[in-house]
Amino acid sequence: MVKINLQWKRDLLFLVSLLLGSALLLPGCSIQRMAVRTTGDLLINGATALYEEEDLPLAEQAIAANLKLLEILLKNDPNNKKLLLMAAEGYTSYALGFVEDTSPRRASSFYLRARNYALRILRQDKSFAAAMKARPEQFKKALQKLSSKYTAALFWCANAWGSYINLNKTSPDALADLPKVQAMMEQVLRWNEGFYYGGPHLFLGTLYASRPPILGGNPQKAKEHFQRCLVLNNGRFLMAKLFYAKYYAVQVQDRALFHRLLQEILAAPADILPEQRLANQIAKRKARALLKKEDTLFF
Repeated sequence: MVKINLQWKRDLLFLVSLLLGSALLLPGCSIQRMAVRTTGDLLINGATALYEEEDLPLAEQAIAANLKLLEILLKNDPNNKKLLLMAAEGYTSYALGFVEDTSPRRASSFYLRARNYALRILRQDKSFAAAMKARPEQFKKALQKLSSKYTAALFWCANAWGSYINLNKTSPDALADLPKVQAMMEQVLRWNEGFYYGGPHLFLGTLYASRPPILGGNPQKAKEHFQRCLVLNNGRFLMAKLFYAKYYAVQVQDRALFHRLLQEILAAPADILPEQRLANQIAKRKARALLKKEDTLFF
């Protein structure tokens, strides 16, 4: 399996590099852009193979290479929404899966990069662009007028931005943006609560669980969001159980729930959600690490 995947990676990178190199040599901006978009489509369509990968070291190397290829393509087609969205999702997922636990500062920079790529899509809507500088209440009103075609861009923007804030809770500037970020994800929730395996509920559950009540936390709301998320993905997207344990169970000091959720993650078969095998393998790795800290998290 590993040998086959390694060969696939080499072949894909070679083919993409060949197509990209040829595109840059072609005369005429429109011809170059067409070739770049063809290459981008190949990269986007091939992303499913990465999400299905269960070998974490292999996936880490492949994702890093693909992200740089995406940025090269974006240099030649900077307003390509498909490429911008893939970069936003890619950097967010890469930071969470492979960087955050060992280098929060580096992960923060990746989250900001992801946010900025998503914002480049959202700012193509002039009303949204103007509202970015408005007060939170005005910003919320502008979000309600935004087309639902921006669901994915708004989700990944809020996801990346919120993850950045979570790693920089001591920064007043970062915390000041939280009302806008929450409003963005609440808008996604109104459009499509099931987007990305119940992702809006997962985000809001984490948000309410990661803060004490005096700072806006709400354990009951957090629990409701986590449980709804698990219903929407039938308990197959294991990151939901991980965050439920890490944030809610620890916050309310429910050790039995914490232990049960993490054990369920570890016991889940690798193919419980084949199209997200990579995310689930990352959840398993994080669950093992979190279980080792159990005695220090409960008192």
